[in-house]
Amino acid sequence: MSHESLTTTHLTGAETTMEVTQVTNEYNMMSQSSLNVYFEIAVLVIGVVGTAANALILYGLVASKQHKKHVLIFNQNALDLFSSVFLTIGFAARLCNIRLTGLLAYRLCMMLFSDVFIWCGINGSTINLASITVERYLKVVHAVWSKTKLRSWMIYSAAAFAWIGSAVYNFALVSMNAMVIDGTCYAYIIWQNETARVIHTIWYFVSFYVIILLIIIFGYWRILVVIRRQARVMAGHSAAGSSTGQTQSSHIQISVIKTMILVSAFFAISQLPNQIFYLQMNVDPNFVYVKTTYDATLFIAFLYISTNPFIYAIKFDPVKQMLLHLIPCKKISDQPNETIHIT
Repeated sequence: MSHESLTTTHLTGAETTMEVTQVTNEYNMMSQSSLNVYFEIAVLVIGVVGTAANALILYGLVASKQHKKHVLIFNQNALDLFSSVFLTIGFAARLCNIRLTGLLAYRLCMMLFSDVFIWCGINGSTINLASITVERYLKVVHAVWSKTKLRSWMIYSAAAFAWIGSAVYNFALVSMNAMVIDGTCYAYIIWQNETARVIHTIWYFVSFYVIILLIIIFGYWRILVVIRRQARVMAGHSAAGSSTGQTQSSHIQISVIKTMILVSAFFAISQLPNQIFYLQMNVDPNFVYVKTTYDATLFIAFLYISTNPFIYAIKFDPVKQMLLHLIPCKKISDQPNETIHIT
């Protein structure tokens, strides 16, 4: 074989390798694009379901006149509804593949594609979750004090703070970090100061996850201790041979344990993957970013807002009865309600 033939063969092999590599890269990009579309559609479904579910629960709370008795629980579902609505709007816009150009690019990035309204609702819901725990803790563990010291304006202030505090935090953060690069919106990611990024990430993880979880666990643990003590006193004063005290004690313990599991465990499980991913991404210099993994953690975090209303509202008998009346041909029996009022 001549030198010319060797050179031609070598070039042909290099060109073939480049073509194969190019085709492989294009295939990977197409696969990644398809995964992105599936993820966006799945999140859009979560948004639609969350909007319908939260709106239905809010209707049940208002129709049963429970929204005035349980202000923070009503506020919790209102925040989740707010997040669900903007989850639907934001990811519907993503599916349209809008390229950000011109004078409105930055405004669209900051107000729509940054998901700032979604996170305003999610972070506000997290703050409100702690407020619900504190309110229930005070009314059960410090019942006498709460009757004389806990005022309505305090509860309404806590509800307002969940909205205002979350909005101020998220809009301040996005205004500093949101930018448009090559027609794509980037928010909550690009920082000009590395130290500030690490400090903020650790603060966010501790404030919006660790502290909230500790409040929930401590609050409901103390509630469980007090209710068990009350149940033993009630059982001791019951008539001989009567199982009323035992039954009431069992109902109360089961109710509180279920609340602890549903509130603390579901919050911890659903938010932990995204919190850990965000923490590692911003703190660990050797962390390898994988978009599919990030999308999975984000999907679980968003799933929380579409199922959260049933934990806090549908357990109330008046709301359940009101929702059951909406079901056609549903026969509702008028059974006596053995409810222990602890709030």
